[in-house]
Amino acid sequence: VQLQASGGGLVRAGGSLRLSCEASGNIRRIGVMAWYRQAPGKERELVAVITSYETTDYGDSVKGRFTISRDNAKNTVYLQMNRLKPEDTAVYFCSGVIVSDTGTDDYWGQGTLVTVSS
Repeated sequence: VQLQASGGGLVRAGGSLRLSCEASGNIRRIGVMAWYRQAPGKERELVAVITSYETTDYGDSVKGRFTISRDNAKNTVYLQMNRLKPEDTAVYFCSGVIVSDTGTDDYWGQGTLVTVSS
């Protein structure tokens, strides 16, 4: 099982980006999926989480600006980021609880860099 994140890039403050994270491999079921981020010199923080029932929650710093969603048919989770700020600059990681033939494990994507210029 692998998670592949994409969609990062350079954007001006106030702009938007959409991140995607696709799970592939021997997948039976995907449970909770989440996006985290880590800025230089800072600890990794939770950005948004979505359950298999599509219940969502967000970190305080992104509420009202970011939206997490999932497409179960495509084994993909998205993060729509609007009204971006320079402080949103970070490497964004996706994670998921995935059930495969070998059991249930937490998986992480490789990270995608988001840079917001002022």
